[in-house]
Amino acid sequence: QVQLVESGGGLVQAGGSLRLSCAASTMIFSINAMGWYRQAPGKQRELVAAITRGGTTTYADSVKGRFTISRDNAKNTVYLQMNSLRPEDTAVYYCIADRGIRYWGQGTQVTVSS
Repeated sequence: QVQLVESGGGLVQAGGSLRLSCAASTMIFSINAMGWYRQAPGKQRELVAAITRGGTTTYADSVKGRFTISRDNAKNTVYLQMNSLRPEDTAVYYCIADRGIRYWGQGTQVTVSS
């Protein structure tokens, strides 16, 4: 069982930045991949960014060049640095961990005002 706790969401103006954190209850070097999904009202949940145990990263086209995912194995934490935020980035952001099965965090709200 892996428990994930997200933090760092909030309200920001367009063009601003936020950094989301996802603290895991286990050593993340043992987790195959971690990442972030988001779900906006009335829309399907979508993958935003992911990072493998080896450090390979994947990004949704809509966030490339603006968001950066990273991991700190010593702190068992994954981060999502979000820059140049846009109103369309408004969503609940969920942390995920894949270790045989997929675990989800409870989500953190990000609201970008225009």
